[in-house]
Amino acid sequence: MKNWKLLTLVFAMLLVLAACGSKEEKKDETSGEKAEEITITNTFGIEKDDGSTDDIKEEVKVKKNPEKVVVFDLGFLDTLDTLGVEIAALPKELLPDYLKKFEGSDYTNAGQLKEPDFEAIAALKPDVIFISGRQASLYEEFKKIAPTVYVGLDSTKYMESFKANAELAGKIFGKEDQVKDELKKIDDKIAGVKEKASALDKKALILLGSEGKVTAYGPQSRFGLIHDVFGFKAADENIKIVNHGNTVSFEYVLDTNPDIIFIVDRDAAVTEGASSKGAIENTLVKKTNAYKDGKMIYLDPAIWYLSGGGLKSVSLMVDEVEVAL
Repeated sequence: MKNWKLLTLVFAMLLVLAACGSKEEKKDETSGEKAEEITITNTFGIEKDDGSTDDIKEEVKVKKNPEKVVVFDLGFLDTLDTLGVEIAALPKELLPDYLKKFEGSDYTNAGQLKEPDFEAIAALKPDVIFISGRQASLYEEFKKIAPTVYVGLDSTKYMESFKANAELAGKIFGKEDQVKDELKKIDDKIAGVKEKASALDKKALILLGSEGKVTAYGPQSRFGLIHDVFGFKAADENIKIVNHGNTVSFEYVLDTNPDIIFIVDRDAAVTEGASSKGAIENTLVKKTNAYKDGKMIYLDPAIWYLSGGGLKSVSLMVDEVEVAL
């Protein structure tokens, strides 16, 4: 009988301890979750078919140091990889060579850049999803699955938005000091290039080649950092400020007669084995100063068209434009 009473007493004590432990655990989890959550404001526009824009501005709460991370912006993927952050899923198509490791089986294929596999993403139960301009119109769908953060670049303020994204990554994943060091290295490289480019008595034109046609970009455009940040003078000072570029003729290229032509070959970026070089280097373009002086600078299309805005890619972009000097 005594043994029975003793067992009953011990069992009752264990129940009380378990209950207290459970309450304490929930309390710790709750307080911990609140302490680890940060609030981010998404601010971006969604382009509509009629040319107008729906402006989005709303707050999203993200757990600090999230474990299951889905990334749809390749530039931000680049940044997270540089910082040593683990990735759960991404769109595996069209990855630049330096990001090819993400094609491996350790990473879930989240679909295509403009056609996400929402079923596969939802099955992961991610803690956070990072998107940019190519996925902006699907923002509401992403939100249904997990907290979604917009990390697109503002081409009119390229370095400002690039740095803000890098610093955001540092804040979310506790890598602030590493981000600061990486940005310092990039700033130092840019300063050297800008000093040389600004003193150069040469003018540059930026072209995107696609399916036999060319689009010209000036300051404050998608590739405008060549002028705005790296210091190359624009061959056409009156070119329209259009993020997606100005459709131009090859006669325009000859009339503008740039000393340097920077070329982003979209065909090579999106189709294996394709190239715009033959179409661009026609009889008209061969009459320009740029062609005659050997200053047709073909930029890495995978970096400039697909993964720009990352800690690695921006550093590589500085190296590429420096070739023109």
